This record gives sequence, structure tokens and C-alpha cells, in this order.
Amino acid sequence: MNGFTDWWQHLPSQMDPVIFTLGPLAVRWYGTMYIVAFAIVWLLTRYRLNTEQLQFDRTFVGDALTWVMAGVLLGGRTGYLLFYGMADLLADPLGTLFPWTAAGEGCAFRGISGMSYHGGVLGVVLALWVFTRSRRKGFLETVDLFIPAVPLGYMFGRLGNFINGELYGRVTDAAVGMYFPLAPGWQLRHPSQLYEAFFEGIVLFLILWTLRKHSPFQGYLSAVYLFGYGFFRFFIEYFREPDEQLGFVLLNLSMGQLLCLAMMLAAALVYLAGARRGRATPGA
Repeated sequence: MNGFTDWWQHLPSQMDPVIFTLGPLAVRWYGTMYIVAFAIVWLLTRYRLNTEQLQFDRTFVGDALTWVMAGVLLGGRTGYLLFYGMADLLADPLGTLFPWTAAGEGCAFRGISGMSYHGGVLGVVLALWVFTRSRRKGFLETVDLFIPAVPLGYMFGRLGNFINGELYGRVTDAAVGMYFPLAPGWQLRHPSQLYEAFFEGIVLFLILWTLRKHSPFQGYLSAVYLFGYGFFRFFIEYFREPDEQLGFVLLNLSMGQLLCLAMMLAAALVYLAGARRGRATPGA
């Protein structure tokens, strides 16, 4: 048992975030997890189209996901800068927005670090709103099509964070704790990335996948997702280390918790609006 505990606690330092390299190009687990996440959402949504009576053509899923990818990347990065990195943005707007840096006489690609889940959500909402208007489909109808599959894809994103050793948890003396090399000090910390992968990923996926055929009105699944994610993330934030540059923002709550409260409020508004619209159109 002691051998397993020692292996578990030192696991983060044994993981390499790089899968392999091809010359100057490094293929990383984190970016690969994004690809896996989108593939999972695409496969499960196509499965829904093949097995459920949903009014979407087969090209719709791929086209919509293209817009979603752009929304995730642009919204996630912009949201991170607005919610967590405003000082860096104001100090060096171009340096924080673009994925390269000056290197001698030219530029070197360094990638973009820092993505906000809540910013990604806002980016996806905007992208899908524009896309659905261009295709003359209902916005909430479209979101409800994809949303049952999203948590399972999200799980892989959190596993990518875990392999990177980032977004680690608070200090603990519990046996579940791990040593994260990137964390200040050499102390056991909660593997909060795994908590999120389980509750915001697997558990929320099982809830939504079970409810997907029993939605009473358009927007119902979207409301369940928004509230479920916000609820789970709010409490997991008590185990996650607050962002160093922000700490606790208000009433000993982190920025993530405040944004989750906003998500739960949005969920209530989506639910009430959808329920009212459903009562106004019987049989819809």
C-alpha cells in the first residue's frame, strides 16, 4: 500500500506533457486532448442524429463544430485575459494575444498559454448564435443537440491540465494529495483537475445523456448543463488553488466561483424562458 501511495503522490512529476517531437515541433498531450474532446462530441452527436428523431441534416454537425472550435479558442483566450490576466493585457496587448515572441531577428512560435473555460463558453455562445442565424435554426435547439456530449469531451481537457501539472489544488494532508512540480513549495495538494474531470465530466455527462430523450422544452438540457457545471465547479473550487495573480476576489470566493454563480443564474433564466415558451406552444 505504501508503494502505491508513493507512486500516486509523485505521479505528476513522472508525466511528460510532450508526447513526441518532430524537429522543432512538439506534440503535447494538452493540445491532443482538445482534438479528442471535439472528436468525442462529434461522434456522440452523430450517434444522436442516427438514433433519435432530430431535425438536422448530416452536414450540420461538422459545420457547427467548426464554429464551436473557433469560439472555444478565441473566447477561451480572450476570457482568460479579461478575467484573470487584465494586468498582462494592459501591459503588453500584442504579446498576450499572439502566439509568438521576438527571437533574434525573427519570431519564434511559443503557443498561447492561459485559457478560461467561462470565456470559452461565451465564445461558443456567440459563435453558435451567428451560425444558427445563418442556417435559420433555433439557437437553443442547436445547443441542446450538442450539450449532452460536451461534458465527456470536457473531461479530456481536464486530463490535459492534469498531465501539464497546472491548475493544481490546495495544500492537503489527505492521502489523495499529490506533489505538483509547478506548485510553490513541495507539499501535497488536491488533484483538483481529476475532481473536475470526474464531476464536471463523467457525472454531468451521465446526467445529461440520461435526460437527452426526455427534454420537456428547448433549452432544458442547456439549463441543466449550465447549472450542473456551475454547481460542481463552485464546490470543487474549494479544493483548487486560487489563481496567484487574483487570490480570493470577493467574500473569500475565487473568480471561478463568482463566474459559476453567474452560470447558475443564467441556467435559471434559460430554464424559465424555455418553460414559458414551451407552455406558449403546446405540443412543441
